[in-house]
Amino acid sequence: MTDRFHLPPEDVLRAREKLVLDHFHDEVIQDWDATLSTFPHPHYELIAQMVVHDGDQEVRDYYNDTRVAFPDQDHEIIAFRHSYDAVIVEFWLLGTHKGYLGKIPPTGSKHRTRMTAYFVFDENENLIIERIYFDQLTILKQLVGGLDKRNPKDLAKLAGALKGALSMAGSEPDPRLMNTTPPDLSH
Repeated sequence: MTDRFHLPPEDVLRAREKLVLDHFHDEVIQDWDATLSTFPHPHYELIAQMVVHDGDQEVRDYYNDTRVAFPDQDHEIIAFRHSYDAVIVEFWLLGTHKGYLGKIPPTGSKHRTRMTAYFVFDENENLIIERIYFDQLTILKQLVGGLDKRNPKDLAKLAGALKGALSMAGSEPDPRLMNTTPPDLSH
C-alpha cells in the first residue's frame, strides 16, 4: 500500500480492478461462494438505507433477499476510478421486481438505477468493504411509475408498494455508519 497522496503501482491497480470485476461477474451469476471469496470478511454498507451487512451469513442473506426481489439483477459498468485505497465504480443496476423487496410486494416493473460503489482495500490489499451509494426514491419511482393507476390490480400493487415502503421508513441507522471521523488532511 502507498501513502494517501499517491496511487499504488500499476500492477496493484490492475489486481484490484480484476478482483472487483470478478466480484461483479460472480454476483450476476449468483455464485455467492465466489463472490464472498473476494473478501477475507464480507462487509457491505448500503448508505441510502444506512444499513450494514457484516459477515458471511448477513451478506449471503442480503444477496438472497435482493435476488428474490430482482432475480435477473445485472450491472452495466459506467466507469472505474482508482484511489490510494479503493476502486470506485459507477454503474447501472438493473432488474425486474418479481419478489418482495423488504416489505414492498412485487410490482413486475423494471428498474435501471445509477449507483456508485467504493471497494475499499486494507494495507495488505484485502477487500474490506463494499460501500454503495444510490437513491432509493429513484428505484421506488421506477417500480411504481409504470403501474396503470386506472387498473384496480395495479392500484392494489401501488398501495402495497407504498405501504411497504412507509413501513420500512424511519428505521434507526446503523451506528457504524454514523460514527465517522474527519480525515487528517495535513501533509
